[in-house]
Amino acid sequence: MDINFNKNEDHNKLLLSGLNKKLAKVYMGGGKGRIEKQHALGKLTARERIDYLLDKDRDSIEVGAFVGDGMYEEHGGCPSGGVVIKIGFVKGQQCIVVANDATVKAGAWFPITAKKNLRAQEIAIENRLPIIYLVDSAGVYLPMQDEIFPDKEHFGRIFRNNAVMSSMGITQISAVMGSCVAGGAYLPIMSDEALIVNKTASIFLAGSYLVKAAIGEVIDNETLGGASTHCEISGVTDYKAKDDKHALDTIKNIMDKIGDFDKAGYNRKAAIKPALKEEDIYGILPKSRSDQYDMLEIIKRLVDDSQFEQYKEGYGKTILTGYARIDGWAVGIVANQRKVVKTTKGEMRFGGVIYSESADKATRFIANCNQKKIPLVFLQDVTGFMVGSKSEHGGIIKDGAKMVNAVSNSVVPKFTIVVGNSYGAGNYAMCGKAYDPRLIVAWPSAELAVMSGNSAAKVLLQIETASLKKKGETITPEKEAELFNKIKARYDHQISPYYAASRLWTDAVIDPLDTRKWISMGIEAANHAPIEKPFNMGVLQV
Repeated sequence: MDINFNKNEDHNKLLLSGLNKKLAKVYMGGGKGRIEKQHALGKLTARERIDYLLDKDRDSIEVGAFVGDGMYEEHGGCPSGGVVIKIGFVKGQQCIVVANDATVKAGAWFPITAKKNLRAQEIAIENRLPIIYLVDSAGVYLPMQDEIFPDKEHFGRIFRNNAVMSSMGITQISAVMGSCVAGGAYLPIMSDEALIVNKTASIFLAGSYLVKAAIGEVIDNETLGGASTHCEISGVTDYKAKDDKHALDTIKNIMDKIGDFDKAGYNRKAAIKPALKEEDIYGILPKSRSDQYDMLEIIKRLVDDSQFEQYKEGYGKTILTGYARIDGWAVGIVANQRKVVKTTKGEMRFGGVIYSESADKATRFIANCNQKKIPLVFLQDVTGFMVGSKSEHGGIIKDGAKMVNAVSNSVVPKFTIVVGNSYGAGNYAMCGKAYDPRLIVAWPSAELAVMSGNSAAKVLLQIETASLKKKGETITPEKEAELFNKIKARYDHQISPYYAASRLWTDAVIDPLDTRKWISMGIEAANHAPIEKPFNMGVLQV
């Protein structure tokens, strides 16, 4: 091993350590005191409920752990967006579980909470995946109601999706395990089956205080909307549970009897671990985002038996395309090559840049994967498309448009891993969040932005200094350096993978060694949803 490998390894393991520390903090939700209060009420926490429900011998993945990170600080913060979402298995049935975290503002919904819940429903709809709601929420966070209540992608969309999923035959099961008030009361009752925990849970459109204020009736919450009321008088709920574990056991029994699903039929064989050492990824991936490396060496440590069949190996070399297997699943991989390469004509090509021939190659490969019904995996480390007169005269815009068109209209499931850079239009062409990947995750080394921190800071500095000079201010070299550092620090904060994950631009920040698990779980979920339309790129200038 050379010295650079060791330096890279130290750097990436330090990033991984930072990821694990951040996750440990996130897992505490609203803090130790609030967790203890939850236990004192005889209730499990959101994470404890999910852990008890999911099969212990099967993999699970958490979507949106960092949602809300660094947001709403003036309101006390909102760890994980106040809701925990995992994809896993219950009695062997793959499903997605959504659990309100009552340790965070009593499970109240912030704007980002609604976005995260909608993401869970989107995953369920795209993959025809059963969804289980573990409800324990005080409803909309009133100080921010204007940002969560009335718009298309706000709180009400949740119930609309309940109805749509029901019409699609997607199983929905709800357990009310705490508060369930106002408009939020519709979610469990719009599910196929609803459970309620005795004494600790309640459902009503208006609580006892509001009832008294509105119509003068004096009544306690348990009589108004407790388990006995809804299981024996109103008939609103279907099962009464004595405690949290009883409710979760009942869900297990229901899931255990669900029939099989129509499969999309993606190709899978027995899984084989990579022949090359997976941990080498830490040493291969460079410390600096501008340094070159061979993406092929990363791919060989992600795919079964390290076997990667390259498509058009000698053409369009700044994008690698080819077939492989990940955890037994057949996949087509589209990856940015991050080292300088030379064409057969002797021209140099910068790593991480998409050239016309690279875009053309990727377009044709994506079409092939759609023809063969092979899921696509995108490995992003891209700075954008090539610029300059030669590229413009060669039709880079047209070739880039063809690639974006192919990604947009692809009907096979797509999965995106942001390995390093994800800048500008390169993010789009390589299946960024706007292009509907079934799952999109980032490594701790990732950066997502219009351009790099250095480039952006230089552009913004020019604008700032020009503005100050117009006002008659003298800009000394020291003042210019101070401005540059201030602008770059702000921009660097925004290109962090955690900034992206907090806003759900990605579903997670993950250890690179968990990549195979995420892709495998994603394809297994996608296998629940047969492809319903043919691949068609529409009208396109060729």
